[in-house]
Amino acid sequence: MAAGRDLDIVVYGATGFTGRLVAEYLAHHYKGRKDAPKWAMAGRSLAKLAEVRDLIGADEETPLVVADASDPASLDAMAASTRVVLTTVGPYQLYGNELVAACVRAGTAYADLCGEPGWMREMIDKHHDAAKASGARITFSCGFDSIPFDLGVLFLQAEAVKRHGKPAPRVKGRVRKMAGGASGGTIASLTETLKAIAKKPSLALLLKSSFALTPGFEGPSQPTGLVPEYDSATGTWTAPFVMAAINTKNVHRSNFLLGHEWGADLVYDEMVMTTIGDAGKAMAEAMAKANPFDPSIKPGEGPSKEERENGFYDILFIGEYPDGTTVRTSVQGDRDPGYGSTSKMLAETGIALLENKGTGGVWTPGALLGDALIARLTANAGLTFRVEE
Repeated sequence: MAAGRDLDIVVYGATGFTGRLVAEYLAHHYKGRKDAPKWAMAGRSLAKLAEVRDLIGADEETPLVVADASDPASLDAMAASTRVVLTTVGPYQLYGNELVAACVRAGTAYADLCGEPGWMREMIDKHHDAAKASGARITFSCGFDSIPFDLGVLFLQAEAVKRHGKPAPRVKGRVRKMAGGASGGTIASLTETLKAIAKKPSLALLLKSSFALTPGFEGPSQPTGLVPEYDSATGTWTAPFVMAAINTKNVHRSNFLLGHEWGADLVYDEMVMTTIGDAGKAMAEAMAKANPFDPSIKPGEGPSKEERENGFYDILFIGEYPDGTTVRTSVQGDRDPGYGSTSKMLAETGIALLENKGTGGVWTPGALLGDALIARLTANAGLTFRVEE
């Protein structure tokens, strides 16, 4: 990566709801610390950037960078000025193309909150080799989708190998509890993905595959996760989990990038736990039919500080072996998944990228940053990784 850059991290989209939370976290969590990065806020309007800087209580010396997705030259200048770009400007299939290209050209690390697998596959096909050549580490899905799941499987498999000398070939991700919903950006991304499928129906076949992000590799058949079912491993009924469509793809890409450390035969799915008996079945069926997204939530909007702080999530991971042996671990987060925890995860991914000396390419957080990111999230971002048995 080129030397002599003025900045460590640029938060692009800092005037938006989630971008502001990322900037606020960096401004306060790292204030006065020896390991504080030199960071800047970026967006389309200098006046809005200055306003948000003052609102979040950031130092008045915090650099402000004017950059616009419709102005490639401004993105090139931003990418060349920093070691890491964190972007919350989505949907990425509308606003991310030129920024990824700029970071690849500049050899700059990039992290986003993308949950748009069709676009991600397009970027992999278009930029992976060029990013390897320039040293750019392009890292997608660095929020609730998909860090707790991506790193959760990595954590479980490390424990499985420690105990049994080999990874578990079957892993279940089960959302035990969660308070707080999807962000307006996530809803907008889903809307744009549906529009893309309407224009290009073949995209639906790609998105249906759990191996959409592993070019040239197609693993074993995977559970669909689309219908309620009783899970003997948890003793409860389970319902479809809306984020599984992206999370499962990222888990399989991590395994792919790691040379199938978790086995080329890995089977992985995600569901939401309800409860036991008829009540659990009825709850799972109702959840399967419900619209998980509130269309009234628009990009740039989000919950209050109190709602974010009262949110949380608890995810159980179960590794199973053919002989019935199991390994159980969990990941907990101390804020709502869509905003409070996501903003901290993206910021800490940026710090981890500063410390990481990995090679260029299009990565997942788990495959590139692994245990180092787990350590950062545990120390700073309110996540807990736990062995349960």
